[in-house]
Amino acid sequence: MAHLEQSEPRECGPDSLSRNPRDSLHLQVWLVVVIFLVAFCARLIPGPRTIDDSFITYRYTRNILAGNGFVYNPGERVLGTTTPLYTVLLVILGFFTGGTQAPFPLESLLVNALCDALTCLLLLRLGRKLDSPLAGIGCALVWAVAPYSVTFAIGGLETSLYVLLLTGTASAYIDRRYPLAAFLGALSLLTRPDALILLGPMVLDRLISLFASRSMTSFTRHARSAAGELVIFLAPVLPWVIFSIAYFGSPLPHSIAAKSLAYRLPGDAALVRLLQHYATPFLENLTFGTPAIGVGAVLYLFLYLVGARHAFQAQKHLWFWLAYPWLYFITFAVANPLIFRWYLTPPLPAYLLAILVGVEHVLRQIASVLRIKEQLVVRSSLISIFVVLLPLGLTLRGWTLHPDHAQSRPAPDMAFIKLELLYRQAADYLIPEISAQSDLPLLAAGDVGVLGFYTGARILDTVGLNSPVSSRYYPLDPAYYVINYAIPPDLIVDQQPDYVVILEVYGRLGLLQDPRFQAAYLLRQKIPTDIYGTDGMLIFAKR
Repeated sequence: MAHLEQSEPRECGPDSLSRNPRDSLHLQVWLVVVIFLVAFCARLIPGPRTIDDSFITYRYTRNILAGNGFVYNPGERVLGTTTPLYTVLLVILGFFTGGTQAPFPLESLLVNALCDALTCLLLLRLGRKLDSPLAGIGCALVWAVAPYSVTFAIGGLETSLYVLLLTGTASAYIDRRYPLAAFLGALSLLTRPDALILLGPMVLDRLISLFASRSMTSFTRHARSAAGELVIFLAPVLPWVIFSIAYFGSPLPHSIAAKSLAYRLPGDAALVRLLQHYATPFLENLTFGTPAIGVGAVLYLFLYLVGARHAFQAQKHLWFWLAYPWLYFITFAVANPLIFRWYLTPPLPAYLLAILVGVEHVLRQIASVLRIKEQLVVRSSLISIFVVLLPLGLTLRGWTLHPDHAQSRPAPDMAFIKLELLYRQAADYLIPEISAQSDLPLLAAGDVGVLGFYTGARILDTVGLNSPVSSRYYPLDPAYYVINYAIPPDLIVDQQPDYVVILEVYGRLGLLQDPRFQAAYLLRQKIPTDIYGTDGMLIFAKR
């Protein structure tokens, strides 16, 4: 097979469609422009569909701009956001676009659209570096429209910036631009702490290269270079660590520990969710139904291994990025957190590209074995159907032309913000009353993003992300749980918030049955909804 592969001319996708170097260059330029525009417009068209967690970051941003410090509740130094870099970036943009009144959802959408478009171009380039140009094109186009990419870009999360920094770190590293890789790696760590899953193996590869030096002169030269890279890495990271220890008491976001205490999950919940996700990277379940999960679990593992092997042969120092999807899988399966949708996005670019490299390589091998002698353009076009068009078509099934809520524009089905819209109704109900009070009231809720941003009230975060006092009441008796979260009755009774806004299911077996709560609080409003099996969103006020 290897002999046959080498004995035939090798097509290289669009690069081979013209023998004229000038025409080839023009084609490549147009390809870059088209992919960039597709990615950018795929985020502008739906418009902002902001997720609750994004509003937490916006509130930190607004407090910084207002001079209240890096806080969620003024006067309470708690690091409840996992993305300090993205917060600072929004602060900088907000400073020039209206301060505390800056249009944060729109700004984050534009930033994220740019980041994802650049990520697509990096994937296109990585495909060429791995000697699989069609796979690079396919991966770039899929990422441009993938719901797991678009949803959180228009949702206002830091995911787009995070993925760009991870991909940029890998790209710079295989180009041996180690100082740039160190800098981008540092920024990725400041965007999300789980960047260590990628950075750890990358550092290991760098150390292996260092100690593989064959002479003392070479070792000394590489050691000096590595020392410089360490300085570049620490330049942005160390100041943040020093500041966060002095300001918050720890560089670790409090939200990490809070989530591990508040949510109750089966021991294999994360493992099952990750298996389903990795088995349907192109959302095949939407086209072929549940059986696609079983088939994909086997098929994509095989294609990934083939693609990773081929990619490793082309770029040996990229092994850490190729291993990243599975290191990520293992880390989250063992930790078993509640898997929010955006947790599933970071490993996808490396995973998708390796799979498509595998598809391209397998099809070329089959063509060689069958001694297909058609023109290279025809042969390349046939392979393109499976490497580019089929994955793109499957992925687009995740979009809808007319969502049933929010803006009636094409958007991913996954961009589901019905819960956020309900909390906005609750906020609108409370705003006139809260605004009329001389002192800011204390509002308790399990989902605090929308409520905290729009009401401006002091927030008692019952999960504990931004309110460490809540974590003292967990773990909670399992008898209180209907779904994966429940509010401790003692928390509300002890802290006595002025308002409590919850989904009924959060308190069905505990808080709502507690006679102390019933005596102290009056139901003021019930917003109809059956999200998560709840019987409405309830707004209580202290009697």
